[in-house]
Amino acid sequence: MTATKRALIVRGGWEGHEPVKATELFIPFLEASGYAITVSDGPAVYADAGVMGRIDLVVQCVTMSVITKDEVAGLRAAVAAGTGLAGWHGGIADSYRESADYLQLVGGQFACHPGRHPDERAGGPEDNFIPYRVDVLPAAADHPVTDGIGSFDLVTEQYWVLSDDYNDVLATTTLAAQPYSEWTRPVTSPAVWTRRWGSGRVFVSTPGHSVDVLETPVVRTLVERGMLWASR
Repeated sequence: MTATKRALIVRGGWEGHEPVKATELFIPFLEASGYAITVSDGPAVYADAGVMGRIDLVVQCVTMSVITKDEVAGLRAAVAAGTGLAGWHGGIADSYRESADYLQLVGGQFACHPGRHPDERAGGPEDNFIPYRVDVLPAAADHPVTDGIGSFDLVTEQYWVLSDDYNDVLATTTLAAQPYSEWTRPVTSPAVWTRRWGSGRVFVSTPGHSVDVLETPVVRTLVERGMLWASR
C-alpha cells in the first residue's frame, strides 16, 4: 500500500517494557494501513514544530523518563491541532511523571500494580502478574475500538490508574482488596480509554506490559484499532 499518512513512533525509557520489540510489533500493521514510519528514541522530536505538523499519529512507548517543557508543549500543540496520540501500558500511562501538562493530556497516571500474596513472591517481575478481568462497558459496545469485543481475562500486571472524568472510558478493571492490601474495598479503574484534545484524539490501553501480552489477540486488536481511531 502506498503511504498516505505519517506515524511517529517515540520509544525509550525503562527497558522492562521492551519499547523496541513492542513497537516493532505494530510497524507492519501501520505500514499495511498506509503509514510511513519515523522512529525517535526519545521525546526531543516533540519540540520540532516542523516535524510534528506533518505527523498524523504518534505512537508513544516511553516508560518513566523525563520530558522538557518545550517537548511537552510541542506534543500538546500537535495533538490539539489534530495529531493522534496512542499507546499502551507504562509507555503512555507511566511516562514523564514530573510533568503535569503531560498527565493532563493523556488523562491517566499509573499508581500501582497489585502483587501476588506475599508468601508467593520471589522478588522478580512475576510477583505482579495476577489473573484479572478487563470489563468492556456496555456503552462501548459499538465504539470503533471495542466493537464486537467482550470482557476478557489476562494474567499480567493490573494497573491502578489515577484519572479524571474527561476520559471516555471503554473498559475498566476492578482491583480486589485482599487481606494483605493497604486498601479496604475494591477499586475500579479505567483500563482502556479515549480522550479528545482540541482537534486531536488520544487512545490509551493499560494492558500491554510485554510483547507476549500485546500479542494476545484481543489486546493486539484493541491497540491496532486504537491507533487508527486516534490518527488524524
